Amino acid sequence: MCMVIFCFLWTPLFYFLWRAVTNKDAYSGGLLALLAGSVITFVQFFLGAFIEPGGFGLSRWLSGFVDIVGVPALLPIFVYFVLVISRLFSGTVSFANFALLWLIPCAAIRALGWISSGDPILLVLVPVLWTAITVGVSFFITLIQTGRLLVIIPASLGILAVPFAAASSYWAFYGHKTTMGYLCLFAAAVPMLVSMVFSLIRGVGE
Repeated sequence: MCMVIFCFLWTPLFYFLWRAVTNKDAYSGGLLALLAGSVITFVQFFLGAFIEPGGFGLSRWLSGFVDIVGVPALLPIFVYFVLVISRLFSGTVSFANFALLWLIPCAAIRALGWISSGDPILLVLVPVLWTAITVGVSFFITLIQTGRLLVIIPASLGILAVPFAAASSYWAFYGHKTTMGYLCLFAAAVPMLVSMVFSLIRGVGE
């Protein structure tokens, strides 16, 4: 039961923590994020998995990336990017805030489906990996927006590396490769932690 509660509460609590750290009071798209996240997750819940996981191998990694860890966290960032470049939003833009709000109903609905399994990988690890992806990728997008070539190239590689590391962490823990799982989890979480530290420093400076 504690793991189910964690799955329910981790994302909204992290969202409020992130808002406090970044001092962002208003931004565009909050209500849309909640509604879209609910609708998309319900649709995926009834459609089922897009990739059959099979055993422990490439199919399991792909299933983790597409159905569980990677795509669910990357989809709101992609949607928000399309909305922003389409100029459908006005006001403060925050990829991380939009994605985290999107994932709140996603986490709740997924938790209901994962209750019977009682699997800590799904109920504890996956929500943490979602936040690592959303905040980490958003951090690299912010770096790319600086327009500096020396920053754009490594930041673009970082956008690819974070969800790859997150899916690999899920895959490794599933295969009982604990050391590899923790290493991949650390790699996926570092950009998120760096982003939070920079936000705290900016907040102190202001």
